[in-house]
Amino acid sequence: MKEANVARAYAQSIYTLGEEQGVAITDELTKLTEVINENNDLETVLFLDVFSIEEKQAVMTDVLAKLNLSALLKNVINFLMEEKRLGILPLIFKEMVVLDDHKKGFLRGVIEGREDQVDPEVEKKIFAFLKEKLGKEPVLNYEKNEKVTAGFRVTVEDLQLDATLDNQLNKLKSEILNS
Repeated sequence: MKEANVARAYAQSIYTLGEEQGVAITDELTKLTEVINENNDLETVLFLDVFSIEEKQAVMTDVLAKLNLSALLKNVINFLMEEKRLGILPLIFKEMVVLDDHKKGFLRGVIEGREDQVDPEVEKKIFAFLKEKLGKEPVLNYEKNEKVTAGFRVTVEDLQLDATLDNQLNKLKSEILNS
């Protein structure tokens, strides 16, 4: 949990710096993250302690130059390397995406259910409910979850709507035992 709090603080600072300097820092970090995720050797160099900070910085300087990314991102990456915090870069990235989504007026979330896909009418109702409740446009992905017996579970940030059969049975059980 501590790393998540540290990542959130870094993300807020980096995002603010990006806004002040007119740099689309979240977009740049997205490009960099995609390149890192696609290249196992690069990931190894950056995240294993086998290589020195100088070696990591040299590799990142080349990568950032080839991607034509800002001096701000280069400074952020170098700072994280020097502070031995590059390992939390994926957490920082996730937090920055959330900040960027909020700035753009929408929220990301997940609909979980047992079926291969959610019924379009149910999905439409979930979207409408969330938009009214949260005041922002939801962007939801569907994930099949074998642990859900029936119904759906919707998670958007810290809000969870659980309309699963399992949840309803647990509530009924609790009511019966507590009465």
